[in-house]
Amino acid sequence: MEKNEHKTPQKQPNNPLHGVKLADILKHLVLTYGWEEMGYRVDIRCFNNDPSFKSSLKFLRKTPWARKKVEDLYLESLEV
Repeated sequence: MEKNEHKTPQKQPNNPLHGVKLADILKHLVLTYGWEEMGYRVDIRCFNNDPSFKSSLKFLRKTPWARKKVEDLYLESLEV
């Protein structure tokens, strides 16, 4: 592999999610809304039945539609 083959990460100034870890998003939302409110806003089982960070992260990493909803809620929480 040649030196030029390694690409440096591109900056994405218009993407507010760039560089933000899913775990950090989840922590922010739990602190902002709590599990009950999150379960109301994003109706997924891992928020409504015995919620935990571990189970929620596992589910969100495997489920693109749920992750999108959580990311949208995160962006909405930053606007307020």
